[in-house]
Amino acid sequence: MAERIRLEKKIVTENDRLAAALAERFDEAGLLVVNLMSSPGAGKTSLLEQTARRLADDLRMAAVGGDLATDRDARRIIDAGMPCRQINTGRGCHLNGRQVAEAIEVYDLADLDILFIENVGNLVCPASFDLGEHRRVVVSSTPEGDDKPVKYPVAFRSADCVVLNKMDLVEATGFSPASFSGFVRDLGLDVPLLELSCKTGQGLGAWLDWLRTQREAVRCRAAPSPE
Repeated sequence: MAERIRLEKKIVTENDRLAAALAERFDEAGLLVVNLMSSPGAGKTSLLEQTARRLADDLRMAAVGGDLATDRDARRIIDAGMPCRQINTGRGCHLNGRQVAEAIEVYDLADLDILFIENVGNLVCPASFDLGEHRRVVVSSTPEGDDKPVKYPVAFRSADCVVLNKMDLVEATGFSPASFSGFVRDLGLDVPLLELSCKTGQGLGAWLDWLRTQREAVRCRAAPSPE
């Protein structure tokens, strides 16, 4: 029987190289980049709409959005007051570094505080592709069931923040926030878990505060050291 040799060394892919180049560009611009991941319909676009409306006076923001087809989500975000560049992936189930690099060419990165990457609705593929972002946010919602962290552990383990949306539907769906939180902690995560409703506005303040804190952390890291 042939001997199997397990290779532990990671093979550097084209996407890894592109992601590293993107990360360098984002750092040089002092720009916070947030990669939003979720299942379809969890509310990523609604979250960006609310963010655009509530932070427009405080922070300069833009987005790129991934979807298989149409520019419906991008138009919603633009109507809310945030520039957005749509990326249509066709059959692709995630965004990659090349797509993001091409999409952001329309922006002056140095003139932005936060760039949001709204990934394709999918909790499998996007978790495996680095886009040079500073933070990953997984958005889940109450109609999806409280066991999402157990079913998609790779995505949740990659998150720097977990947003639980549609809290206004908890009673109607029979969702258990305690069970959801328990499943998140069972994965060994020590990240913010923000319960909110984009429809009613419940809990959005905590989300906006988290963004401000992350933006400040990136800005301070990018600031030149005093002589």
